[in-house]
Amino acid sequence: MTMKKFKSEISGHLDIIVTENKDEIDGEKMQWNEVLIHGDPDRLKSFAKLLLKLADLNQNRVEGLPIGARVHIHLRPKYDLANSSEEVIVGRLDAKGTGVFYDRYISKDNG
Repeated sequence: MTMKKFKSEISGHLDIIVTENKDEIDGEKMQWNEVLIHGDPDRLKSFAKLLLKLADLNQNRVEGLPIGARVHIHLRPKYDLANSSEEVIVGRLDAKGTGVFYDRYISKDNG
């Protein structure tokens, strides 16, 4: 049996990194993280197509995906992303068959 060579759905150059930030404003120390997504035009368009594919997917028709699970895609350095990137998981918030969001989620309207 031969293994099929992995072919990413994303083409071009894409870098996704997390930065840790610290600052002091009016004597108050603040800390926050930022996710930076940078790419050339081809890679950004490929990433956008991947996001649209996830958004348009009917999870109820995905065989092998259990009720309550969510479709997601792993983007990995060297294969999908630049070597300087972090591994990223992009997925649906709504669960198959129930539409329920995971417990950790806090709506921007509630928090």
